[in-house]
Amino acid sequence: MGETEVVAVLEVGGSHVTAASVRPGSWQVEVAQRATLDSKGSAGAIVEALAAAARQLPLATGLAVALPGPFDYETGVAWYRLDKFAALYGLDLRKALRESLGVEQVVFLNDAEAFSVGEWAAGALRGQDRCVGVTIGTGIGSGFLDDGRAVRTGDSVPPGGELYRTDYRGKPLEDWISARAILRLYSERAGALPENWGVKEVADHARGGDAVARQVLLDTFGVLAEVLGGWLERFGASRVVLGGAISGAFDVVESVFPFHAAATADTEHSAILGAAAHFARN
Repeated sequence: MGETEVVAVLEVGGSHVTAASVRPGSWQVEVAQRATLDSKGSAGAIVEALAAAARQLPLATGLAVALPGPFDYETGVAWYRLDKFAALYGLDLRKALRESLGVEQVVFLNDAEAFSVGEWAAGALRGQDRCVGVTIGTGIGSGFLDDGRAVRTGDSVPPGGELYRTDYRGKPLEDWISARAILRLYSERAGALPENWGVKEVADHARGGDAVARQVLLDTFGVLAEVLGGWLERFGASRVVLGGAISGAFDVVESVFPFHAAATADTEHSAILGAAAHFARN
């Protein structure tokens, strides 16, 4: 595509959809709309909400969509079973958006991979041949990149390139490092979890001298560092960038990483860039 053309992007989460246009090369992002999204609504309502957001954008070249799995990104078919987006199960979302918007090209990318590609295109991973992006929130997402393209097969990456599908000491990795894992461990060690606390509050108290909070974060992120270290060696990666809600605690835990690691300031922005970069290369 030409350097002057912009890419229309939807960045979709469990409770929002952000519509933005991106100019590849300069990587300028213009957000047209950030709207709430009822992921527990009907299939028709979800599709129309996505289409309504996309209509705010210049769609001459098509549409790039970054969204979470389980989703077949090649065929455009959704395979959500539980909770969020369950009404889309088995739906050909590519076909539905094509028909609703009157566009030919609709490209999908996993949200964690989009984040990783965005950091490779214009962020902390720029200039890296092999690198890894990891998002941490309610769960773990990952993107193992070779020249900006996700690697999902082979012995050098986790199954499907997805860290959440790995175990640590007989338990899924997300039982060790995720929002719920951090809050559960804090509750166990402190005796109780204060009302309305999230990981942000744990991190704030760790910075303020709460020894339990600090050790909980060091221990949970220490597991991530140990697991990641093995995969980085296998994959031959030189750098990691963290995103997602929990990346805000990075300043507390940076010391546990024995390899080059950084945290992004804006995960959503990176995912938008990554979806655009993926679209421009396809």
